Amino acid sequence: MKRILTLLFAAVVITASCSRSNTPTNKLITPVKFSDVTIDDAFWSPRLQSHKDVTLKVCIDQIENQTGRIRNFENAAKGAGEHSGIYFDDSDVYKALEGMAYSLQNNPDPLLEAKCDEWIEKFAAAQQDDGYINTYYTLTGLDGRWIDMTMHEMYCAGHMTEAAVAYYNVTGKRKLLDVAIRMADHMMTIFGPGKRHWVPGHEEIELALVKLFQATGKKKYLDFAQWLLDERGHGYGTWGNPPEPWNAEYFQDDKPVREMTDIAGHAVRAMYLYCGMADVASYTGDQGYIDALNRLWEDVVIRNMYITGGIGQSSHNEGFTNDYSLPNLTAYCETCASVGMVLWNWRMNQFTGESKYIDVLERALYNGALAGISLEGDTFFYVNPLESMGDHHRQAWYGCACCPSQICRFLPSIGNYIYGVAKNGIYVNLYMGNTATIKLGRRDVTLTQETSYPWEGEVTLTVGCKRPFTTALRLRLPGWCKICTVSLNGGSLNIPVVKGYAMINRKWCDGDKVVLNMEMPTEIVAADPA
Repeated sequence: MKRILTLLFAAVVITASCSRSNTPTNKLITPVKFSDVTIDDAFWSPRLQSHKDVTLKVCIDQIENQTGRIRNFENAAKGAGEHSGIYFDDSDVYKALEGMAYSLQNNPDPLLEAKCDEWIEKFAAAQQDDGYINTYYTLTGLDGRWIDMTMHEMYCAGHMTEAAVAYYNVTGKRKLLDVAIRMADHMMTIFGPGKRHWVPGHEEIELALVKLFQATGKKKYLDFAQWLLDERGHGYGTWGNPPEPWNAEYFQDDKPVREMTDIAGHAVRAMYLYCGMADVASYTGDQGYIDALNRLWEDVVIRNMYITGGIGQSSHNEGFTNDYSLPNLTAYCETCASVGMVLWNWRMNQFTGESKYIDVLERALYNGALAGISLEGDTFFYVNPLESMGDHHRQAWYGCACCPSQICRFLPSIGNYIYGVAKNGIYVNLYMGNTATIKLGRRDVTLTQETSYPWEGEVTLTVGCKRPFTTALRLRLPGWCKICTVSLNGGSLNIPVVKGYAMINRKWCDGDKVVLNMEMPTEIVAADPA
């Protein structure tokens, strides 16, 4: 298991929405965006339909009518009124907006777009003249801002930035993007080299700044993301007003990020930290980041992950305790943490092309993250124990509603994780019915998947192209798959398996059909004796 993850330098396909200056150069694989994937699948389509028809409406109703989250922005714009709820509630509104934007990508809806624009107007009106935006401090006193590192100011700014980039990419409207730019620029007038130290108590801004760099092409945002990562582990972290030292391990601040070996502290914070490190390393080639991520992955997956892909054993710290201590009844396994496992393992696969990361991604996707929402799309789990006395049920909403809003933005983007492209071929990572348009240089090809996965193990892939092309089609063989067959146009194949992918390297023609058949016998999985 002790493989060293080495950074691979490879030419990547340049998509129309990304210029050479802000395309990751240190990744083997570039994901095919969900905007180029149309899902038509017996398992996933009903869930995506419920998201569009039910979940979005539930989130909008909660934010506008049942809680004071949107009124906080209205009051902040007026500079009058009370702040209701928790100090980081702004983030729930931003995450819901991101989910709305992703839904618009594949399901255009003028009324939903108008609702997004209405919210964005409220956000923009709540922004201060210096670029600062956070309704809690605007309504409780701006003299308290940027003092307590645990108060989620940069966390909220990060989720706003992700929503801004998402909405800009879908609609071309940049009003919220400009708000995010002004907030980032405001932060950079206060923090950075030669300025004040700052360790965000809840990571998120780091990966969001990389997305802002991708959207704007301005490297200063990438540099600021790396500066924030490198602030950790030097004793700068404080909490409270007046500030005092904090529990560094809980906040992933006990050692510099390049020296990290074991996962600790709050689980969601850790996932966002690792995603930010991976994103920055994809541009900088920082091998210290990559080596640390490899060590941390081994620690999480081998010693601290449930069979569901859930992570974070304890309600005490919403995170990690001792290696191999994985109780069922008291398991915390926050929904947000399972989504974080998907996001992190997706990034790790892009560096190496190793299928083991997609194995973990798939496990967390189907069993950890998806458990967080009902089939109807209207109730949610925050905590996902593996055992219950009959008193654990999904709820319509939570006072701390990070998980419902997280699921809202996650589900409509699952198409991101199905395919990847690289110089050495097309990677098929997940199996679900869909049609994808994949860009190979200046050529567009289509792949159509037909399958009853995860109930059955047969997958049919049909190639569509105007002219023949040569590349390797790499089909992931899940770690649980012991016996499988692959056929091409009705004839069986005996093909090599490279890093967990069955590789078919040939000249492809329109209508070529590949069938992967994975045997799915029932197996018992036992915990490590430790």
